[in-house]
Amino acid sequence: MAEGRYEEPQFTSERLVAGGADDVERAAEAALRPKRLDEFVGQRVVRDQLSLVLQAALARGAAPDHVLLSGPPGLGKTTLAMIIASELNTSLRVTSGPAIQHAGDLAAVLSSLEEGEVLFIDEIHRLARPAEELLYVAMEDFRVDVIVGKGAGASAIPLALPPFTVVGATTRSGLLPAPLRDRFGFTGHLDFYDAADLERVIVRSAGLLGVELHHAAAHEIAGRSRGTPRIANRLLRRVRDWAQVRGDGRLDLAAAHAALDVYEVDPIGLDRLDRSVLDALCRRFGGGPVGLSTLAMTVGEEPDTVETVAEPYLVREGFVARTPRGRVATPLAWEHLGLVAPAGALGATAGTLFDATDGDAGTGHPL
Repeated sequence: MAEGRYEEPQFTSERLVAGGADDVERAAEAALRPKRLDEFVGQRVVRDQLSLVLQAALARGAAPDHVLLSGPPGLGKTTLAMIIASELNTSLRVTSGPAIQHAGDLAAVLSSLEEGEVLFIDEIHRLARPAEELLYVAMEDFRVDVIVGKGAGASAIPLALPPFTVVGATTRSGLLPAPLRDRFGFTGHLDFYDAADLERVIVRSAGLLGVELHHAAAHEIAGRSRGTPRIANRLLRRVRDWAQVRGDGRLDLAAAHAALDVYEVDPIGLDRLDRSVLDALCRRFGGGPVGLSTLAMTVGEEPDTVETVAEPYLVREGFVARTPRGRVATPLAWEHLGLVAPAGALGATAGTLFDATDGDAGTGHPL
């Protein structure tokens, strides 16, 4: 079915610091989600803009403009969709792009909507093309064209839809076709959280979980959460587990250090895969450049795993640079591993540091 349960792409490796989540974790997250905008921590600009859109719609007694939320996994796009429905005092229908493979799947969902309902489409950039074209008309004119018959005798019967609001979520807004993107009246981009906001998220979650959390422990967990609330809540639950099983039940700094050491999450949020990539770059390839497929083979992972799971954070934090000739370790990577970078490790041999096509023959991976 297109409606109901939805899935995000699953990673090939189980990682405590991955931004994605499976169904089990979503159930655990549900108890920690804020229900109203004033409870939502962080994302001040998007929160204020969205509040204005919703308040204006309520004052007019009309459905608000369609909303597009973009940003990396784990920052609160699904939570904001639920909050939108809550603020509008209406129900939320949930589906996802991969679940809608045919236009008929989407037509069945749209035709069952009631006036004012919110339709949340996660990973909307993965909608099938026929479904996209149907959604264009539904979002703009509030109608779907039902095809009756086949071949030359087929005819389209327009079916009017009550006003509704589409909330789309995407981790890759650049893949959205322009006609679909233009039909969203409000677009909000969610950025990574700073440490202060993550601490507030962790303290709030600890209160909901009913555990005693020391300020120093909250600060430590926030520093290892890679700017992502989902990871922060996940680490908090693992520290709670350690405190209950091996500690005295209190979540203090010692418990945080011990628990995160068990799960191999280092002080800046790098895990085993991240450190393996840096270690291979520095120790085995002298800092690079090295192609993606060669690097992936060295760490025992698929190229897509290295590129989509490990690299984004390493590049964002300045540990790895992408060059026309391949991946290169920066001085920060050498320093983090406790190694001394050889002279010219990031010099002329690495090439100019800018995004280009990977020099590794046969990968074809854009940077």
